[in-house]
Amino acid sequence: MIQLIPCGESAVIVEFGTGIHPEIHYKVMAFTEVLDTEPFLGMIEYMPAYASVTVFYDPVKVKNSQQESGRDQRKLSCEIVCSLLEKILGKLDDSALKSPRVVEIPVCYGGEFGPDLEYVAEHNHLTVDEVIQIHVSNQCLVYMIGFAPGFPYLGGMSERIATPRRITPRPAIPAGSVGIAGLQTGVYPITTPGGWQLIGRTPLTLFRPYNDSPSLLQAGDLIQFRPISAQKFEEYKEKSQ
Repeated sequence: MIQLIPCGESAVIVEFGTGIHPEIHYKVMAFTEVLDTEPFLGMIEYMPAYASVTVFYDPVKVKNSQQESGRDQRKLSCEIVCSLLEKILGKLDDSALKSPRVVEIPVCYGGEFGPDLEYVAEHNHLTVDEVIQIHVSNQCLVYMIGFAPGFPYLGGMSERIATPRRITPRPAIPAGSVGIAGLQTGVYPITTPGGWQLIGRTPLTLFRPYNDSPSLLQAGDLIQFRPISAQKFEEYKEKSQ
C-alpha cells in the first residue's frame, strides 16, 4: 500500500513499500519519470531511495499556485502537495518504464586493488576465481545514490559471496575501490573511510563534480562488472587523464 508521509512544511515522502525488491523500485522509477515530465508548481526536487521518493517543495509557491487557480485557500501546503501527488499516483504505469541503462564497470580484482579478495573467498569456502566469476555473473540494480557523492547502493549480488564488514574500518579507501558488505556490493566514488571488504578497483571516475551530471551512475541503472588485468587498468587511467 502506497503511503504519503508529510515531513514538515517542505517535503513529502511517498512510500511504495518497506523491502528491497526490484518490483517496488520499478514503481519508484515510474513515479520519478512522471515528476521529471510533469513537475507541479512549487516542486524543487525529489530524492529516490530503495522503496520511497522524498519530494521537496516551496510551500509559498505551492500556496500561490492554489490561489491563482482559485482553489480552496484553507488547505495547508502539505495537503495541497499530497493531493497533487495522489493524482500523479493515480495514473502511474510502471509497465511503460524506459529500458534501464546498462553501465559496464571494468574491475581489476585482487592484489593491491582488492586486498580482501582472498578473505572473501576463504569466508565463503570458494576459490578467488570463483568469487570473481560470481561477482561478474549478475547485473546489479542501482537503487539509490548516497552516503558519499556518486556512491551507488546496489542490489542483486549473489548470497554466495556475502561477507561481513571488517571489524576495524580503514581510515582511507582509494576512489574506485569495489567492496562487499553483507549482501551488498558497491563502488567507492571518492576516497573515504570505510569498512567494506575490498575485492578490486575500477579505473572509471564515478564522481565528476564539474560535469552537468556529476554522478556517473543514476538510480535505475544496471551495472555489469567486468574483470580486467592490471595492465588494462593502467591503460584506462592513462586514457582518462
